[in-house]
Amino acid sequence: MAEHPPNDNDWTIPQGPIKPSQPKDESNADALTPPSARKSRLHLPKAQPQTQQAPPVPAAAPHPAQAAPRQAPPSAPPAQPAPPTQPAPTQAQQPEVSAPQPRRISLRQLLREAVERGASDLHLTRGIPPMLRLDGYLVPLDYPALQKEHIEKLVMGALTDIQKEKFEKNWELDLSLEFPDAGRFRVNIHRQRGGTEAAFRVVNEEIQSIRRLGLPGVVEEIARKHVGLNIVTGPTGSGKSTSLAAIVDQINNERQCMVITIEDPIEYVHKNRRSIIKQRELNSDTLSFSNALRHVLRQDPDVIVVGEMRDLETIRTALMAAETGHLVFTTLHTPDATQTMDRIIDVFPPNQQEQTRIQVSSTLISVMAQQLIPVPGNRGRVVACEILIANNAVRKIIRTGKTEQLYTVMQTSWDQGMITMDKSLKTLYQQGLISYEDAITRCKYPSEFEQI
Repeated sequence: MAEHPPNDNDWTIPQGPIKPSQPKDESNADALTPPSARKSRLHLPKAQPQTQQAPPVPAAAPHPAQAAPRQAPPSAPPAQPAPPTQPAPTQAQQPEVSAPQPRRISLRQLLREAVERGASDLHLTRGIPPMLRLDGYLVPLDYPALQKEHIEKLVMGALTDIQKEKFEKNWELDLSLEFPDAGRFRVNIHRQRGGTEAAFRVVNEEIQSIRRLGLPGVVEEIARKHVGLNIVTGPTGSGKSTSLAAIVDQINNERQCMVITIEDPIEYVHKNRRSIIKQRELNSDTLSFSNALRHVLRQDPDVIVVGEMRDLETIRTALMAAETGHLVFTTLHTPDATQTMDRIIDVFPPNQQEQTRIQVSSTLISVMAQQLIPVPGNRGRVVACEILIANNAVRKIIRTGKTEQLYTVMQTSWDQGMITMDKSLKTLYQQGLISYEDAITRCKYPSEFEQI
């Protein structure tokens, strides 16, 4: 996959209002005269010219009615002439305020700051400062509010000419960026109220193991299967791509096989170890998920990873790949296992849904729904999982369309590695990893939380 070298255009933010310099008022020279030069302007008594004095005449005795002049106390110092009162400086005479140095900012600088602070996302939105998502919460960076022209300079400067053309045509663009001094990022560029805005997802270069992510041990067993369909579900930002990367990394370390991924865009980059891993990116290496899946079957794959099942054609092709003896991993934006089954079946026309139920029931291996929940004390986030394993009871429920019974099967089949989301939340709460409020607000049946 070709990297997209960023054009590190930056922009300048003034740090405060700059007062324009005022013309000097020449009419008030004293206000602008240095203090050391003002002594010549003080009203000191003038020296009398020296003349020849007449001989002194004896003074007459004072008349009794005349009062003798009052003498000042000897300790009092002689009075000094008061300095002239200086007029208050006018606005024109105010000292000039030097302009603060403008603050320069670049996209690379913002992304580096996001990585250094451990953020998962960086958001550039008009009218507010750049925002980070830290432990699930939005936190502003110490910058002024972004304006339309600022965001366009930052974002468009990082795109190639082909990417700019695609964005101007579709007003939506998904891509990946990589900076040697910042890292790798998944990027979505979009328009909002007539302006360009962007969201950057930080992609860790290190691929963590299944156990280190906190996923249940049964996920390791799922990764060792050879045939079937596995679906990772959850809302945006719940760590689906990270979990898939951990599964592929385990396969890469344990098996000799051909792994082909179809992603939009490529996030985690895998190195060939025991397996050969081919990573194909949408709009860079292939035109669509469905188009890539139709041709991937002729590329001798053992494991196929589909970034997302977005439409009917992609779901149909993924099911066909699982039916023809391949191990398939993919994702959906659904909150739990039950809704995942309903979503897959409901995409098909009514006259095809019965056949689709049979296909799903025969090819499904697992459904893993997950959430990321903040750990109290700003100590990161922890994953909560719901896992459905396709045993005989699950396959029969899917085939007969009674998906509402799947929850009961997960409750009673914990010995097979199944777990409900509510049970996972209760366990994390008992371990002190999440708060009671987060557990209650995220569980499916809050009224039954205490009895779990």
